[in-house]
Amino acid sequence: MRSIWKGAISFGLVTIPVKLYSATEQKDISFHQVHREDGGRIKYKRVCSVDGEEVPYADIAKGYELPGGEIVVLTDEDFADLPLTTSRRIDVLQFTPAEQLDPILFNKSYYLEPETNGVKPYILLRDALERTGQVAIVKIAMRQRESLAALRIRDGVFVLETMLWPDEVRVPGFDFTDEDVEVRPQELKMAESLIQTMAGEFDPADYHDAYREALQQVIEAKVAGKEVVRPEAPEEAKPAVDLMAALRASVEAAKKEREGAKPAAGQAAAGKAEKDEKPEKKRRTRKTA
Repeated sequence: MRSIWKGAISFGLVTIPVKLYSATEQKDISFHQVHREDGGRIKYKRVCSVDGEEVPYADIAKGYELPGGEIVVLTDEDFADLPLTTSRRIDVLQFTPAEQLDPILFNKSYYLEPETNGVKPYILLRDALERTGQVAIVKIAMRQRESLAALRIRDGVFVLETMLWPDEVRVPGFDFTDEDVEVRPQELKMAESLIQTMAGEFDPADYHDAYREALQQVIEAKVAGKEVVRPEAPEEAKPAVDLMAALRASVEAAKKEREGAKPAAGQAAAGKAEKDEKPEKKRRTRKTA
């Protein structure tokens, strides 16, 4: 990995120099816009909407549009006076239990690696957070933006989770939340039974991006000159008319699916045991003879 930012964690009077790395990456298959006839790349020009002339990048400024449609043009001097810190510091503001942070606030994840002279204080703060069960709330200025962030530990490494500001989270103003909907106790108990039947330990490796894999096969088939076969689309599920019946059927289906996996595992174990017993029978036969 390549570091994208260098700075220091400021923890009281302790300074921990660190490097910052992107902790995640998107695996989407990217495409270019091309001319259908010859595959030529489509390019865009920066054209002024007033005079229709192409504008050099050096002459492009930032503009803020007012409600009436007027544009306020901002220059580099305007941005120079803003109170955005230029110091590369990750300032620790407070410590708090992890369960108090709503996951909707998390924006992007980064790994923090200590510089050579910062390994000991890095490990000290890491171990202290693990022992107390706390996460650090910090503030960081990066890419012309000041962000609130959480500093937590994953696999022995600090993870910096940049967070949205409270006014960036939308309020879910949906009408159905004000409706008086009656849920029968039997329906609630059946739903709980379905949840318990489907409950299990979460392992991300059990899931995969079926669409991306299918798209990659289409691309590989195109490259190889093979005929592309369109997979059959699954039937769309229809809304359940009887909620209780649908829940009961779902519980039964989940139970059958789990019970079906047990005999397969038992047969595999029996087959292995049978293979292990065969050599013993042959040796006993030779001894008897």
